[in-house]
Amino acid sequence: MTSKSKTQLTPLPWTEILAYWVLSFGSHLYSFYQLHRFSKQHEAGLEREFQLEKGLLEGYKRDPSDFEWSFWTEWAKKSLLWTLTGHGIISRLTSIFYPKLRVPVLTIYGLLAASSVLGVKGVSVLLVHLGLSFSVAQLRKTTLSWACNLLLLSTLHIQPLQEIQRSWYETEEEYYLLLFSVAVCGLRFISFSLEHCWCPPDRGGVVPLCWLFSYTFYHPFFYNGPIITYKDYIEQMRRPVEESDRDGSALSYLVLRSGRILLWWCIAEYMIHVMYMHSIQSNETYLQILPPWALGGLALALVQFFYVKYLVLFGLPSMLATLDKLDPPKLPSCVSIMYSFTGMWRHFDEGLYRWLIRYVYVPLGGSRHGPLYKILSTGLAFGFVCHWHGGHDYLQYWALMNWAGVLVENGLKSLFASSFIHSIVEQNFSAAMKRRIIALLSAFSTAMLILSNLVFLGGIHVGRIFWKRVFIQGWSTVAPPMLAFLYCFAQIGLDWTSRPP
Repeated sequence: MTSKSKTQLTPLPWTEILAYWVLSFGSHLYSFYQLHRFSKQHEAGLEREFQLEKGLLEGYKRDPSDFEWSFWTEWAKKSLLWTLTGHGIISRLTSIFYPKLRVPVLTIYGLLAASSVLGVKGVSVLLVHLGLSFSVAQLRKTTLSWACNLLLLSTLHIQPLQEIQRSWYETEEEYYLLLFSVAVCGLRFISFSLEHCWCPPDRGGVVPLCWLFSYTFYHPFFYNGPIITYKDYIEQMRRPVEESDRDGSALSYLVLRSGRILLWWCIAEYMIHVMYMHSIQSNETYLQILPPWALGGLALALVQFFYVKYLVLFGLPSMLATLDKLDPPKLPSCVSIMYSFTGMWRHFDEGLYRWLIRYVYVPLGGSRHGPLYKILSTGLAFGFVCHWHGGHDYLQYWALMNWAGVLVENGLKSLFASSFIHSIVEQNFSAAMKRRIIALLSAFSTAMLILSNLVFLGGIHVGRIFWKRVFIQGWSTVAPPMLAFLYCFAQIGLDWTSRPP
């Protein structure tokens, strides 16, 4: 879970890199084409079973089976786009005319916007959690603060409370919005509580409570993130507006970034129009009869869609936060250049990664007290992520796979760094060959990474079928070419991530 600087690798001949690019790009396109063909061939059956919608494109249906994408798309149409636009306008006006009132105005706006969607009862739940978390934090006991906030997160899974909260709303989607909001705010309450426990005792009173309100109800990050720590939030919000050099280029930044978000949205919609990957993954019969290339296309399409989806879901809030002079976490890196579990955790959701490092991994010892503490700290970090997402059985498998993947990668890194193995490698392999060996090992890691992501996105049954078809039944026919293409992906990823910033 620890961060590290970019590894400088020996460059390979440009012809070899070009071949990797061609094979990587070509395999993506061909596997997507095969999945598209399978989708069209079984469109009638998929429409009967999963109720495909009328598409935005002539002659195409639309697969609405990805709950998260359909959920946020509908809420964007209903209210979120309008409230986010309102936030941007009010933030700009207060920055120009009343800069000293910007934080309280944005806090009040965020509270009113949340109330308009969640209702008074929904916001009252958040205020109760906020009040309890703040009160316990005044004792400045980290263990008590953790216990309090974990108990508050656990209330999301208490059946009687769920039924009461559902009765407040007319639709299930409104209840889910409350659920997501409480879960994300739970991370903010933990961040505030621990930072308050660690700060000097003389910093107390009403001011931290006001900042906690601002931090909690900051509208762009309120419902879904990305996550920013309490410490970073107040430091950045306290900076004078005049310090920013973006004022002259705010309009051009807004136009360019909005264009990029619109492009990402179009790509996501195009994918669910031409490939019905979410409906296919929900039917074990289709998973069993998918041709090998279409099976690979399904795996790639699922993880690529997840990536593009979060470019949109994090892109708009991050754009507004940047205009507010905050420094939001970087947007997710492309999953096709992810070749390790550690890289995936560092670069996909950078905000959550930083949060875990600061509040879970480092306080538990991390790598400072030897391998055992590192293993324990990493395991508890994944355990918390599993609990925060809901703790379902497939999430437990996913967390264990990621924990094992990170431990194996760290173990191999330590092994190759040992003086004995290092001397053997240096004596027998050239710099270019060492890079090829790293890419080969990364191909196996990438295969397991994709498998773990399929468990996260589709459930245990999807991971089980992929494992059976690729590594059991197809160990001699499907697995070797798949690993060869993943080797190409890894070479591209190594080439991309080793470039100087």
